[in-house]
Amino acid sequence: MKKSVFWVLVGAISLSACKEAPKREYKPESIGAINSVSVIMDTDLWEGRVGDKIREHFAAPMEGLPWDEAKFTLTQMPEQVFSGATKNTRAVLFVKKDSIERAHIKTDLYAAPQKIGVIKSTTADGLIAHIDSVAPRLVKAFKDQEILAAQNRFRKSLNKESALQKKFGISLNIPSAYRVGREADNFVWIDRQIRKGHMNIIAYTMPGESFGTDSTFVKDIIRMRDSIGELYIPGPDSPDKVTYMVTEKAFAPYVFPAELDGHKAAEVRGIWEVKNYPMAGPFITYIINDPENDRKVVLEGFTFAPSTEKRDYMFQLEAIMKSVRFLETPVKE
Repeated sequence: MKKSVFWVLVGAISLSACKEAPKREYKPESIGAINSVSVIMDTDLWEGRVGDKIREHFAAPMEGLPWDEAKFTLTQMPEQVFSGATKNTRAVLFVKKDSIERAHIKTDLYAAPQKIGVIKSTTADGLIAHIDSVAPRLVKAFKDQEILAAQNRFRKSLNKESALQKKFGISLNIPSAYRVGREADNFVWIDRQIRKGHMNIIAYTMPGESFGTDSTFVKDIIRMRDSIGELYIPGPDSPDKVTYMVTEKAFAPYVFPAELDGHKAAEVRGIWEVKNYPMAGPFITYIINDPENDRKVVLEGFTFAPSTEKRDYMFQLEAIMKSVRFLETPVKE
């Protein structure tokens, strides 16, 4: 009798726990090409001033590329088409004339991961004002989400080599298509072949006090890059000429503040070229402060892909470098 009462109580408690447990709403996995945004709005707005304002912010040229390529590929569709699987798009911008004023960002509304920018106003001027106000936050939200989406794809098949761990005490999530091509005492070069060229990541360190004042920072970066290029990155053989990678002299690189794995850093975007040889392409460099080891860790990605759009190549390199982790216990050789 006592045993029966015991099991009745256990069952009652279990049922109570089931009732109290919060239900998890199922969200389908989001879809969409990397760096693409679905713009949901009426065609007349898209073809007018409101559409121009959207293109100004979301299709602006990406910094540091040889020719203009938009930050995002925009696909416009009217609201009535935004249904079914289309609602699972990873990045969405919803713009509509309405009786309310609104400019905000929704997360994982129809799928996960997903960011939806919602902009509503009673007038075209109101829509334009809202776009100006929310666009910087929304561009960052889209970009951060795309970086994470790319990194999740990398994890399906990662390179297992440990050169970066052994030499610098760092790790990167690098797709298995990349291979370590060259190692030196303070230098690692990792690359992969692509259809019309190659994509590259290099890593090295500099002393903690390598850079002078803010007024000379860009010059110091160029000097650093050019010296590394001369030491480790030769160009094609050319009769009676010395060739190696340098920073393009005609354009000063762009410099932005950044943070990687909790470390303050500088992000540098620009164009590289080969001294004494007609060869060039884009680069992105991260100079990461590592005060605990009195050094700066430098990661750089650069691409050679003549006559080919390079935005997505450089985006992949950026996503790889932003996966950097500083190891508490570096792997020893």
